[in-house]
Amino acid sequence: MQDNTEKDPRFRLLAHPQQGVEMVFADTDHRFGRHTHGQFGIGLILRGAQKSSSQSGQVQAVAGDIITVNPEEVHDGLPLGDGGRAWQMLYLDAGVMQGLVAELQEAGVPARMEFQHPQRRDPPLARLFARHAQTATGALPGWTLPLDESLLLLLKALLRPADPTPDGLHQSGIARAKAWIDAQPTGAWTLAELARQADLSRYQFIRHFDRATGLTPHAYILQKRIRLARQMIRQGLGLGDAAAAAGFADQSHMTRQFVRSFGLSPGTYARGVLGPRKALQFRSRP
Repeated sequence: MQDNTEKDPRFRLLAHPQQGVEMVFADTDHRFGRHTHGQFGIGLILRGAQKSSSQSGQVQAVAGDIITVNPEEVHDGLPLGDGGRAWQMLYLDAGVMQGLVAELQEAGVPARMEFQHPQRRDPPLARLFARHAQTATGALPGWTLPLDESLLLLLKALLRPADPTPDGLHQSGIARAKAWIDAQPTGAWTLAELARQADLSRYQFIRHFDRATGLTPHAYILQKRIRLARQMIRQGLGLGDAAAAAGFADQSHMTRQFVRSFGLSPGTYARGVLGPRKALQFRSRP
């Protein structure tokens, strides 16, 4: 199978034959800022160690550990010790996960799912991940059985029922403001406008929004915009046009946020997901 990767030695976007699944290899000392993904993430630390925040608090992962992240979960990542760390990561779109969970119900797994442990030291689970990654990179065209099987076995070992969202004061107001942002992440919202949606003062809104989402309103909007830009780049939109359409002041602003969240530039990402021939259409440097 052809490996349609970008050539930066620190980050490689590996070709994955399943629609809605991305596979990334990284070997770097990059420090990731607090960010979120719209996808489920499953990874294996291959070398070194890292520390990261998660919904369970601070966690440390070393070579051989499985790491996971749920959609919208705020996390970061920094290396421990010298020499950085290396890992391989699978990112699954929510729609893909939903379909797989429906199949897993036949095995007695409840429908509402999430990853329970942001870090697990489990050699059999690590072998399941390595098996799927190896199967994906060596997949034969049209032969999907080994790939589907290895992914389902991996997810069955990882998933658990999601905890219900706790009721809390101001939750409905924060939900209204969050839905307003989600519906139009490129809007030039003021803090006062968002606070009015939640029936809170500006300071109360910041505090309760951060408590509910793990991000300040501004940081949340930036995450929505960078993920929108990422989607547009995947669809072939030029970098400058993607920056403007996603609500960034300019391409350099988008690039800074992109690198902070994903560790690679928009141009590098475009080359990895679109292939070198398509990437030549981008006139601006990353």
